Amino acid sequence: MKKPAVLMAATAVVTLGLGATVSATTPATTPATTPASPASPTGDTMVAMTPADAVAKFDANGDGKVVIGIATAGPADDGAYYQALVDKTKEVSTTYGFGDPIVVDKIKSDAAATELENLAQQGVDMILVGASSLAAPLADLTEKYQDIFWYCNCGAGQPVLPGLAQSQDDSSEISYTAGYATGLLLKAKGGTKSVFIGASDENFEKEAYLAFELGLKAVDPAFSDKYVASGNFPYDFDNTAGATEALNAAIADGAGAVYPFLGGAHEPVVKLANDKGLIVMSAGSSKACARTDLKYDIQVRFDAGDYLTTIFNEILSGTFTEGSTRVFKVGIDSQPGAQICQPTPEQQSAMDQVYADIAAGKLAAQFGEIKGKAYGGG
Repeated sequence: MKKPAVLMAATAVVTLGLGATVSATTPATTPATTPASPASPTGDTMVAMTPADAVAKFDANGDGKVVIGIATAGPADDGAYYQALVDKTKEVSTTYGFGDPIVVDKIKSDAAATELENLAQQGVDMILVGASSLAAPLADLTEKYQDIFWYCNCGAGQPVLPGLAQSQDDSSEISYTAGYATGLLLKAKGGTKSVFIGASDENFEKEAYLAFELGLKAVDPAFSDKYVASGNFPYDFDNTAGATEALNAAIADGAGAVYPFLGGAHEPVVKLANDKGLIVMSAGSSKACARTDLKYDIQVRFDAGDYLTTIFNEILSGTFTEGSTRVFKVGIDSQPGAQICQPTPEQQSAMDQVYADIAAGKLAAQFGEIKGKAYGGG
C-alpha cells in the first residue's frame, strides 16, 4: 500500500530537542520576541480539518484509520522531555479523529531495533521516536517500512537517509538563555552558585551545560555552575536516587539554583528543589510555568509537542518537504528558549535583549567554540 500524497511529499524522521546541532537548509527568517506571558502558548494551532479529510491525508496503510506509534527511552509521564511529545501526539490524535496512539516507553538502546520493529508491525501509520538512544536502527527500518511516516525526536541529528526530513533546534542557543535567566534570578536572590544535573556527560549534555554556564556568567562573571552526572552510561536520565544525591550535595555546597536536565528523575528533583527553596527550571516543557502541583521559576523550552504542531502544519501546507531541515531558532521562532515564569519588567527586558542578540548572531562564534569542545574535543 502506497502512502497518501501528503506523506509522499514529506516522508520524515524528524529530529528535535536535546542538544541539537544545527545544519540548516530551511531556517526560519522572521525574528520573534519572547512572548509577554511566559505561560502563553506559542500561538501555533493545528490546521482546521475534518476527521475524514485528516484520515484520508495520513492513512499510510490504507486501512481507513490513522494510528500513531510513539517510542521513548524514558517514561511517558516524566513531566519533561518525553511527556511533551506524548501529550501533543494524544492531542493531535483527538483533534483529527485518529485512533489512540500506541505508546512504548522506557526502551533501552540495545532493545531499540526490536521494539521499533514490533511497533511498526502493529498497523501504525506514523512512528515518533523520542530519543537519540533509539535511533541506530532507523536507517534499516525506514527502508524496510517505507509506508510508515517516521519521526525522530533525536537531538543532535541523524545521517541523511532517503526520504529523511529533519527538524532541529540549537542547544547552545536554548541553554544560554536558560543560564542567563538563572543568573538574573540568582542575582535577585543574592545567590552565586547553580548546579546542572545530567546523566552521564554525553556530548549533547556538554554542549548544554557549557552554554548554560556562558549565559550564567554573562549576568555576573563571579557566578559559578557545576555539572554533576547522576546516572549510568549511557542515557540514564531516570536515576532518581543518583539525581537526589547530586542535588543534596550541591545544596550542601551552597547551590541556589538547579537545572535538572533529566527524564524520569526530573520531577523528583523539582520537588526536592521546591522543598529546599531553590530556583528550578523545566527541561523541555513549555507548560511548566502554568503547573500548580510543582513550582517552576523558569521554563526551558525545547518542547517536542510545540515543534510537532508546526511540523504537521508545514507538512499540510507543503512547505516542509522530503529532504528539508526545519530549524527552530531562538529569537526567530516562538517555540525554543528559556522564559522566567514571573519576571520583573527589568528581567523581561533583559531576556528580550538576549533573544535579539542570539537572533542577530552576536553569540555565534562563542556557540561554535562550545560545539567544538562538546563534540570534537576542541
